[in-house]
Amino acid sequence: MTTPLLSLTWTDHVTGRRGFLVVDRLVRGVASGGLRMRPGCTLEEVTGLARGMTMKEALHYDPAARYVPLGGAKGGIDCDPRDPEAYGLLVRYLRAMRPYVESLWTTGEDLGLSQDLVDRAAAEAGLVSSIQAVYPLLDDATAARRRLADAFAVEVDGIGLDELAGGCGVAESVLAALDRAGVPYAGTRVAVQGLGTMGGATARFLTRAGLTVVAVADIKGTILNPAGLDVEALLAARDSYGTVDRSVLRPADRELPGEAWLSSDAEVLVPAAVSYAIDTGNQARIRARWIVEAANMPVLPAAEVMLAARGVTVLPDVVVNSGTNAWWWWTLFGDIGADADEAFAHIRRSMRALVEQMLGRAEADGTSPRAAAHAVVADRLPVIAERFGWYR
Repeated sequence: MTTPLLSLTWTDHVTGRRGFLVVDRLVRGVASGGLRMRPGCTLEEVTGLARGMTMKEALHYDPAARYVPLGGAKGGIDCDPRDPEAYGLLVRYLRAMRPYVESLWTTGEDLGLSQDLVDRAAAEAGLVSSIQAVYPLLDDATAARRRLADAFAVEVDGIGLDELAGGCGVAESVLAALDRAGVPYAGTRVAVQGLGTMGGATARFLTRAGLTVVAVADIKGTILNPAGLDVEALLAARDSYGTVDRSVLRPADRELPGEAWLSSDAEVLVPAAVSYAIDTGNQARIRARWIVEAANMPVLPAAEVMLAARGVTVLPDVVVNSGTNAWWWWTLFGDIGADADEAFAHIRRSMRALVEQMLGRAEADGTSPRAAAHAVVADRLPVIAERFGWYR
């Protein structure tokens, strides 16, 4: 891994908690990457995530599009978002990082933080917007901001378009892999870890495509039903952290310990919650054929090697969950409008092309999908740099 352009560790003067900002690369002077809050967040974690953002941006480079990929960055705060001190800590972090948010780092929701919360804290910290650094790159910043605000106001069956975009991309990644393998959707079973923004939307899109979600895990444990869970009922019973109210469970739904989702009888596992969820120990329990990384860095590298030896294919986060970030920029730059059907069609088309390119490259090179994705990035970064210059 290359050395990042900028790496900062900040210590809060009130609580003593730490926050981090890593800028891996700039393109046209700007980098993109969300802000996460979780207990135990480290600089090493944020550094890896920032590098992943550089890759996600490069993977969506289209020289004919209005959206020009940015560099990669990431922010992180070591705190439980449920802590009573969390919001004040978030405001102070953004106040400390204000020069970077104003000039070069565009950020938004990530693990533990909703976009509404980030927006409210950013305003309190004196920022115009969490993405204001990109405004100078827009042809018409006022129209672009209005278009993005309109898109965030769109709801589909009671859930915001912004909360569905990423899950649409994850689901399309699953469907593309199934199609390539000649596996029908009907009868294909899925287990999802995390029913927050990404996991919940993924479960909804996969269910509507004809797959069966048999297990869902949240902070309270795993909910299992081999015949299929009522995904819509579970989504409606979530709190703001993705925890399901167990009172909505049906008689055939079983409550099991937290890691039971790993060993569920499913062809597809979707880790959509925390990083490092699958390690060298618990990977042995997995019976699925595919692991689709909706979360960032959920499978440890050593575990991925062991899974590959057992014939389990990991579709990597840098491709699978890149739809959220791309949707923001497609909308802001004007490649798509504030319309759900247009957004979903664009996400599906782009993600399917990317997954098929990755899997085709992996097959041709005799490598893993992750190695293939890295190879595509290695091809594209110099092209982007030649067009816009190197900022390292």
